[in-house]
Amino acid sequence: MLWETVRLAIQAIFRNTMRSLLTVLGIVIGVAAVIAMVTVGQGSTAQVTADVEKLGTNVVMVMPGQDVMQGGPGGTAAKMFSIRMNDEVQDQIPDVAISAPISQTRARVIFGNENRRTDVVGTDNRYFEAARWELLRGRFFETGEIQSGRTVCIIGETVRQSLFGNSDPIGETVRVKTLSCEIVGLLKSKGASTFGSDQDDFVILPLKTYHRRIAGNTEVLAFYISVRDGASVEDTMEEITLLMRDLRRIGRGEEDDFEVLDMKQFATMLSGITGILTGLLSAVAAVSLLVGGIGIMNIMLVSVTERTREIGIRLAIGAQARQVLLQFLVEAVILSLIGGLIGIGLGLGFAILGAKWLSIPFTPDFSVILLAFGFSALVGVIFGYFPARRAARLDPIEALRHE
Repeated sequence: MLWETVRLAIQAIFRNTMRSLLTVLGIVIGVAAVIAMVTVGQGSTAQVTADVEKLGTNVVMVMPGQDVMQGGPGGTAAKMFSIRMNDEVQDQIPDVAISAPISQTRARVIFGNENRRTDVVGTDNRYFEAARWELLRGRFFETGEIQSGRTVCIIGETVRQSLFGNSDPIGETVRVKTLSCEIVGLLKSKGASTFGSDQDDFVILPLKTYHRRIAGNTEVLAFYISVRDGASVEDTMEEITLLMRDLRRIGRGEEDDFEVLDMKQFATMLSGITGILTGLLSAVAAVSLLVGGIGIMNIMLVSVTERTREIGIRLAIGAQARQVLLQFLVEAVILSLIGGLIGIGLGLGFAILGAKWLSIPFTPDFSVILLAFGFSALVGVIFGYFPARRAARLDPIEALRHE
């Protein structure tokens, strides 16, 4: 009897194919949207983790300002650092392998008839080691160039393509503001970051050159610190905090005017943000499932009205009310499952396109797919029960009189 009920339900669905497809459209959209949103969200989280691993899980950033991670003033809200402070961190904390001072601004870089506005960074060779930068061509700064502040620079791949096309930039001279500097190195590309910012769009100068010829001061924007392998990052961060409070003469009870950021914390924060956004978008998309369920209920009510005489005949020749109820309930569930299957296919397709467009990993979660499919079946049961109950309660005589 169950197989016969399923066969009759499928026949009824395909008797009005176009109406059936329009009926499940809400289910299709809801399931597809949920799967696409969750998959893209998980891909974004995976990309955040991968980007942080590229920087190194034992990397710490020290920046002026309060509550940088919580959206506080940060950046230039507090007094800048000095090179001496960076050297103190390097010398006095044993677990600090590398502490690189960094200063940065935006400026226009010119070569011939080409120009580009880019990040101009002042630092030394310690930064390349701490941030795991590799050379594609040329060399890093020489010790004499760093100490004397020579006008040499190292560029990223984006700047090379913008100013030089596919030609070799090593040995060429570019102008940064009013400063002419010789390109001595080209770094390997790291591509776009998690949020789409270009990690290869910069010109790097020796810090002394940057201070003398670009900034006109000796301020340091941040310290990029690499913790020794095997050392506790948390303990090292506490030591850095205590030393910085002493160097900046912050009294007991006074708040820090700087922030010590662990890349693991940064990754956790970004993953949390993407998780919240994914959840919110998925919740909005799930409303389509509710709308789809209402659509199924409406069409099933119409179907009960259209097939009143058919129901009357079945009841008159001996069909039981529960058999009629089961037939219409199965019909609603099959409609929902068809919508769920189509939605899964579309959702995975959109997720693949989204992953390619955003340059993130495609990481489908099969538990979410099964959950969405099961939820679509549940929608069919919930919204199909009332029409099926109405059909089962029809009076056979009144049903046979129906025109």
